[in-house]
Amino acid sequence: MFNREIPDVTLKTRVRDETVDGPNPFRWQNLKVREEFAGKKVVVFSLPGAFTPTCSNEQCPNYDRLYDAFQALGVDDVYCISVNDAFVMYQWGQNLGLKNVKLLPDGSGEFTRRMGMLINKDHVGFGMRSWRYAMIVDDNKITHWFEEPGINDHGEGGDPYGESAPEKLIAALTNETAEAA
Repeated sequence: MFNREIPDVTLKTRVRDETVDGPNPFRWQNLKVREEFAGKKVVVFSLPGAFTPTCSNEQCPNYDRLYDAFQALGVDDVYCISVNDAFVMYQWGQNLGLKNVKLLPDGSGEFTRRMGMLINKDHVGFGMRSWRYAMIVDDNKITHWFEEPGINDHGEGGDPYGESAPEKLIAALTNETAEAA
């Protein structure tokens, strides 16, 4: 087991608030990650960016599609964290029609940096972004870790996706459930 704690970081999110006038009825709300995950078993996956091909066409939709399988294996929630701001994450979720995955904006990259996954994607004009990874977190402790091979700042090896696919996490959870029986 991995058994490392997640970083104690506060993310800047936007939440709908009908008391806010105008066409954009949202207000800022701090989300303390450790408070959000406390006492829960959650799946967290991270990716380079909203609206990018692999993230939009495969990774995020696959996690959303397999949400019920995660719940059947004892997972309370599934979160996607990306080094994008709250406005971009909201619009991306709307564009994808997500029903289950909760999108978390790591606009400053603080969570990602403290996870050791912040990389420079200047070679494609992104700036600092997250390497693609996924984890199972139980009451703020990382119990399973899935990272794409070849973490780098220069784009050699492309943008791999496979190790952090939801099926890998489902297999680990299924195995864990079988061992406990």
